[in-house]
Amino acid sequence: MSERKVLTKYYPPEFDPSKIARTPKHLRPTGPKTIPVRLMAPFSMKCTSCGEYIYKGRKFNARKETTDEKYLTISIYRFYIRCTRCSSEITFKTDPKNMDYTCERGAKRNFESWRDPENPELKETDEERLDRLEREEAAEEENAERNAMEELEQKMEESKREMQVADALDEIMQRNARIERGEKGGKEEEALDQVRDLQREQRERQEREDAEAARNAFQAANAEKARLLEQEQTPANSHIAHVQHSQPPPSFERIKKIKKPLVPGLVRRTEPTATPKPPPAPVPAKPPTLGLGDYDSDQD
Repeated sequence: MSERKVLTKYYPPEFDPSKIARTPKHLRPTGPKTIPVRLMAPFSMKCTSCGEYIYKGRKFNARKETTDEKYLTISIYRFYIRCTRCSSEITFKTDPKNMDYTCERGAKRNFESWRDPENPELKETDEERLDRLEREEAAEEENAERNAMEELEQKMEESKREMQVADALDEIMQRNARIERGEKGGKEEEALDQVRDLQREQRERQEREDAEAARNAFQAANAEKARLLEQEQTPANSHIAHVQHSQPPPSFERIKKIKKPLVPGLVRRTEPTATPKPPPAPVPAKPPTLGLGDYDSDQD
């Protein structure tokens, strides 16, 4: 594969550089210089040779020529294109005064309703056009100041509407999520119910076992406590019986109670009444002996 950009070129053996002749300056074409450019048709037109319609925006390889005409020091350019059907030449040039293009020959511009030739805007002078533009700008500024509050109110209404729409969308999304979760979560709810039932049964069984173990422990503790109480009550009962036999029989004599004084401080001193003493305990009888006295007695 050959290189696209080469440093040396091939010259055949029969090459004769004297045969290459340059055109002298006096023989070269004079006039405006043309430049090849790529452009799009600035307006829709109809070819006068074959009647072909060329729509606006179609691309052409054109030649641009700078004319000697000027408008307020603005150069006017002429463009040359070829018809796509009959290859006849079509020329048009710029129109800086009307900010448009003018078709010269080879084609006819199509009718456009906004370009009425009877329109006064096309016939007004530069001064009239400047005055009209200034009036339009002043009117636009006045309308902008006047409509400032209306625009603010409109923006507030739009913001409120956007907030309402956002809230409605959020509500719809939440409802759809709940519906979808409810449809998909049927089996999950059944599984969760089964797990809950199993856990409840295990908890109830554990509670029953704990209650049974506590009842058994309390019964064992009560049995041990009863045995200890029974052991403690046996010597206590014997001691109480012995004390009851040793005490004298109770007396049912009347005991006079001391009256309390009605006025504190006026107490009458009285001699204490002698309480009857209980009778002495009976002396146990001596066992029979041989008639001999005791060695410790003083009655011998």
